[in-house]
Amino acid sequence: MNKPESSAFNPKKHFHHSGYILLFTLLLVACGGPKTEPGTAGFLWFEYQGQDAIHQQVTPGTGEVANPILQGFYPDPSICRKGSDYYMVNSTFSWFPGVPVFHSRDLKHWQQIGHVLDRPTQLDLDGLQVSEGIFAPAIQYNPANETFYMITTLVGKQGNFVVTAKEPSGPWSDPVWLRDIHGIDPSIFFDDDGKAWIVYNSGPDYEPLYDGHRAIRLVEFDAENLTVPAPGKVVVDGGVDISQKPVWVEGPHLYKVNGTYYLMAAEGGTSEYHSEVIFTSDVVTGPYKPAKINPILTQRDLQEDRPDPITSTGHADLIDTPSGDWYAVFLGCRPYTGNHYNTGRETFLSPVTWTEGIPVIVPAGETVPWIVEVKEDANVPDEASRFPTGNFTVRDEFDGDKPAMTWNMLRTPRENWHALKDGQLQIRARDVSIRERQNPSMIARRQQHHNFTATTALTFTPGKAGQSAGITCFQNERHLYSLSLKEANGNLQVVLDKSAVSGDKAVAEEIAVAEKEIKPGREVWLQVKAEMPYYRFSFSTDGKNWQEVGEPQDATYLSTASAGGFVGVYIGLFAE
Repeated sequence: MNKPESSAFNPKKHFHHSGYILLFTLLLVACGGPKTEPGTAGFLWFEYQGQDAIHQQVTPGTGEVANPILQGFYPDPSICRKGSDYYMVNSTFSWFPGVPVFHSRDLKHWQQIGHVLDRPTQLDLDGLQVSEGIFAPAIQYNPANETFYMITTLVGKQGNFVVTAKEPSGPWSDPVWLRDIHGIDPSIFFDDDGKAWIVYNSGPDYEPLYDGHRAIRLVEFDAENLTVPAPGKVVVDGGVDISQKPVWVEGPHLYKVNGTYYLMAAEGGTSEYHSEVIFTSDVVTGPYKPAKINPILTQRDLQEDRPDPITSTGHADLIDTPSGDWYAVFLGCRPYTGNHYNTGRETFLSPVTWTEGIPVIVPAGETVPWIVEVKEDANVPDEASRFPTGNFTVRDEFDGDKPAMTWNMLRTPRENWHALKDGQLQIRARDVSIRERQNPSMIARRQQHHNFTATTALTFTPGKAGQSAGITCFQNERHLYSLSLKEANGNLQVVLDKSAVSGDKAVAEEIAVAEKEIKPGREVWLQVKAEMPYYRFSFSTDGKNWQEVGEPQDATYLSTASAGGFVGVYIGLFAE
């Protein structure tokens, strides 16, 4: 990522009368001078502590892993294997960089090794809603040319495309657009005869019979020229039983096991009725018939009041190990009350049991396991580089040359507004609000627990009237909380806001203002503490004595059930 352009302070540009300039100058001298240029916030460090009760009750032993294996907003997992190395990707919607890539050698310990779409030339997210953008990426390895392929849909823009790489850590190619594929959720299958195929979700060949009536199509794919040479055909219409009006059959994947082709897809919509179903055929082009056992994964048949529920399971992918065992990765949700969850759709792992020739992920009536035994054993990355699971603490001192891979920004950056400099994450305030459908000056990481504490320390001297910097719990532009240092008559106020809707725009609605004013340039600690169903916001000027700002805030306001869409909450550091 390129270094940000200079944001040198220009008083003539930013202020309109000399008295205001003089006031800030005197304040800066009194504080010993700024650590960053006016108009730029300097975040000194960030710490996230997650502490959910379920991870205190169940802990993995030797040869086991805790679910979810990727906590927080990591939906729609797709997995492939090259030899003894496993690679997994997830949807990112309108967050940038797009499509994280994870690597494991034992399915238990994962390490993020990059992003597929990490260059603005690869990914145009301008103007998209948060829940548009990259849907359901699918990764596959082609042994014929020793190349990795990632295929996905850019919803709200040009549609479906494919990129390739020799190493999954990158660099990945620029997109090649597949204009003849009209639908979403494409996935590539490489057959053992050298041919390649794409399966994807689309409408049926005729007027849909009901809302949510979709189909799965199959089309041949030229893996060398990255083209679709001929029209595809419908191989699944509606779902397992169209007389029952199944909805949103999607996220398909194709496999060949012992001479039989298996077409697996999600069915039921990505909420509590979500499921995974499977079809079989003797030939790749079909016809595909529903398997004797369906669904092969769902939690919709369980009691709603069960303790610590995992819901909405589906959108799965299967993987075999070198020793012949099978596992599945899939999305699921962890509500804390009703159907409210703020952690988004997460990635879970389960062993697969072959029953009467059918790969069953979780048998009917059984719950997704919190602890999974995995037979694979291999050299694993050191603890510091592993993707953490369960309850954990992560701290970022911002002492590297670029932000950690877990930090994202919203939509494609078109200018440089942040830098790691002088042991700080420096974020330049711009005339772009976190409530606008643009690329705001915000770097964010996922909420990964129901109960967590997120703390940061920053210094901020406004460059002009009205500027602010702070921390936000962000679901989308219309559903967020922010705790910020906001310019007010030459000083800083600590202000707690939420989003409100005015006409067709999201605007800040003030919840509370701390009585204590703070001089610009002084180090301030900001903290968010979540104990679902509430968020608490506090600040400190010494890191020891904390003052809560406002009352505890309703967390369900940021849940997917309230905010809509397909993402989870991000904890962001911002300036505007």
